[in-house]
Amino acid sequence: MKSDSTPTRNLPSAWVSLIPFVFLAAVLFAVIRIFGSNALDGASQVSLLMASGLVVAISMIFYKVSWEKLEEGILDNVRSVGSSIIILFLIGAVAGSWMVSGIVPMMIYYGMNIITPRIFLFACCLICALISVMTGSSWTTIATIGVALIGIGTAQGFSAGWTAGAIISGAYFGDKISPLSDTTTLASSSTGTPLFTHIRYMMKTTIPSFIIAAAVFLVVSLCHDSGTQVTAAEFAADLSGSFRITPWLMVTPLVTAFMISKKIPAILTLFVATLMGVVTALVFQPQIIWHIVTGLPVTGYSSLSFAQAFKGCMLSVYGPTSISVGNPELDSLIATNGITGMLPTVFLVMAASAFGGTLVGSGMLVSLTRLLQKGVRTTVGLVSSTVGTGIFCDMVTGDQYLSIILAGSLYKELYREKGYESRLLSRTIEDSATVCSVLIPWNSCGMTQATILKVATVEYMPFCLFNIISPLMSIIVAMIGWGIRKRSVTER
Repeated sequence: MKSDSTPTRNLPSAWVSLIPFVFLAAVLFAVIRIFGSNALDGASQVSLLMASGLVVAISMIFYKVSWEKLEEGILDNVRSVGSSIIILFLIGAVAGSWMVSGIVPMMIYYGMNIITPRIFLFACCLICALISVMTGSSWTTIATIGVALIGIGTAQGFSAGWTAGAIISGAYFGDKISPLSDTTTLASSSTGTPLFTHIRYMMKTTIPSFIIAAAVFLVVSLCHDSGTQVTAAEFAADLSGSFRITPWLMVTPLVTAFMISKKIPAILTLFVATLMGVVTALVFQPQIIWHIVTGLPVTGYSSLSFAQAFKGCMLSVYGPTSISVGNPELDSLIATNGITGMLPTVFLVMAASAFGGTLVGSGMLVSLTRLLQKGVRTTVGLVSSTVGTGIFCDMVTGDQYLSIILAGSLYKELYREKGYESRLLSRTIEDSATVCSVLIPWNSCGMTQATILKVATVEYMPFCLFNIISPLMSIIVAMIGWGIRKRSVTER
């Protein structure tokens, strides 16, 4: 008994562990009030580092936690997001090269002629869901077709928040049930659940959540004032007047989708997608490259020198670039920041990883999780506690992968002791840690999608209906008891 109680006694209490969060909330409140929409340019990240410093001070002064232990937690967190940072840079490169090459403008142009305002949000959600199921990647779906759909929505008079909400809802639904998804694989493996058992069991909460979200998007679309055809026609004319719009531009997205379907690593796939985007720009849009380098109107283009081509291609990848098509609203939409646009996100990921690492190293995260686990006696209580922990981990670690692993490791033994199947744990983690990460501004998912779509997290958050409904549906299904059974003592 003594050996079990000593580590617990040395841990900071749950109430002490809440102090850094109260401090962080206060600092972030001040930052947002003072910096406004520019808070994520650096002030929010510094706030996370300040909160990390407070955790270190409390741990080392009052609980005699060694710096080595805290540093180990930070380094483990930072190592775990290393590949994500490379992917973020490459997503920025893809976004820039695909815009300059005319791939995204082409999608916007054809989309405005195919998707009617009467079903637009519903179509956004469905298209992103289908693509995400096939690719297994919500990030790739949002960074490609999602960017185009934002443009179409703007042209058809929909608010950016509603459009982004429909895109993210569809993309995360597809990501969640796709066997190609890394988060789906991670949730199943971290809880010891066979992959397809995990996916089949998720359908009981995921399908109802998606149906409700899609129905709302359809109703909102049907009620939308469709008197925006003039705006859409103007957008289409401006795009075709500056970019060379041709179906051949679809080759790059199709090759990218094929590579993803073959489970080629994301870093390699995004690198090839960037390279193809640059080549496509040279072949089909030399006038745009010339315009970016010289700043002169596209109509004055005659030829492109090697130096101009090289500079233009480099700018399209690392940005920022400004493309003028004669429409201020459209100019803002198709402007890109390339890799440099991802730097605040990377800064945020690193700062959030440092904060999460200090919480792990100090034992504060364990204390807070034990507080959530207290009094768990029923199925509803257990599922609710897991949902709360998944969202809580999203907030403190700033990364959905860390949240999935932490929630799985913290609850795996508890579920086994209480006789519940591992698939219940894996599903509940997906219903919370996976889908809610995009709703948190300082989480890598929230920051990334806000950067890609150019819509603030707090602006699209209320409209990510699938992401909001999913954790609630998980609790509702637990209350009903649908598909939930306990194993016998001999099976445990």
